[in-house]
Amino acid sequence: MAVTTQLTWMQEKSLQNCLGGKQFSLLYKASVHGFLDQYLLQRCSNQGPTITVIYSEKYIIGAYVKDSYEKRNKGSVIFFAFERTQNSEFETCTNGQSTVRDCKNTLYYGNDDLYLYIYAQYIEMKHSTTKKIGLPPGHISFQECEVFRCEDLLNERKINMVTALRESLLSDVRTYNPRGGLIHQIRILLLGPIGAGKSSFINSVKSVFRGHVTNQSVMGFDTKQVSTSWFRTYSIKDGKDGNPLPFTLCDSMGLGEKQQGLCMQDIVYILKGHIPDRYQFNSVKPITPSHLNYIDSPLLKDRIHCVAFVLNANTVGNLSYEMVANIKRIRREVIKCGVVQVALLTHVEDLHLITKADLIDPYKCMPVKFKVEAVHREFGFPLSDILVVSNYTSEWELCLMKDVLILSSLKQMLWAADDFLEDLPPEG
Repeated sequence: MAVTTQLTWMQEKSLQNCLGGKQFSLLYKASVHGFLDQYLLQRCSNQGPTITVIYSEKYIIGAYVKDSYEKRNKGSVIFFAFERTQNSEFETCTNGQSTVRDCKNTLYYGNDDLYLYIYAQYIEMKHSTTKKIGLPPGHISFQECEVFRCEDLLNERKINMVTALRESLLSDVRTYNPRGGLIHQIRILLLGPIGAGKSSFINSVKSVFRGHVTNQSVMGFDTKQVSTSWFRTYSIKDGKDGNPLPFTLCDSMGLGEKQQGLCMQDIVYILKGHIPDRYQFNSVKPITPSHLNYIDSPLLKDRIHCVAFVLNANTVGNLSYEMVANIKRIRREVIKCGVVQVALLTHVEDLHLITKADLIDPYKCMPVKFKVEAVHREFGFPLSDILVVSNYTSEWELCLMKDVLILSSLKQMLWAADDFLEDLPPEG
């Protein structure tokens, strides 16, 4: 049976961030491996940086040692403590030495700042140290002790793995062929509340294939206003002067409440291919067949093949009743038109305690999982159709992790569009 830590996800994440972004691997657990210092040292020596975590009835106390246990007088020890019943910020202090000495079932951390009596299951600390980290003076009994190896979250092996995945995804998208050869480019329509990140996603996709961050699609600076009032189609090129890629991204006016934003009739016309590029929307007056640029007999290539509902992970839980109802109503219309749809969850990098390294697999992070499950419950999207992305909004340089999320989401949309094409009647 796997040995697991007593740390909650939030506690572990807070410690990882406090230490500059670390990955913890559990080496020793006293209740499993034995309450003796020799057992701890057998499992934890020669392991590089470690963190020792001690669980008393009221507190979680620990020491981060920057060097392996067998080394002496190198670097420093970081001590910390926080109450078990609170998620408040914990206090830390640093000692000038990372000495860990073993003597008669006792481990000494730092310059004798912390005495760990494993067999007797209690610790003692210098008064000056306990004062700095908010502990009461005297010895403190504990019920459990764990030691973790600490490694950089983004080590060379992981960076190489992400680089290889990025190249694989790039190849998949570049060589994608719409099912049946009926069209040359899949048309993906982005719908969502104003400021959710529709234009940012278009810019992000362009940036990945351009090789540098770019901002062609107009983005609003005031999310209370309509950021895009035009219907725009963006055929993305592979490189600055490369060939068009097998998809087109379609941007539209943001969704509003009641009479604001994109109206339902215009959405249906977009889905069916009647609205031309650069058409300017009017939230109170939808397009009609008598409009000068109305497309009377749209072809399959003019239609929308996949709809992505773009939602901001930080605000999706605070959408008004009217907005939620509007999105659900639009989803029903999209289903009536037979078009496949996905949800695109943006701004996940801004969620509490998320780090760049978490973007390697954000679906495993508790804050992201909670948001994905909330979207599933609120709007009815299958969990497999809720995609997570981190757009380029303020960066100057490309980021491997962001590229992978952008490409993964794009690939899923293309595969979803294949389902739409496959479901077409024989006459197309």
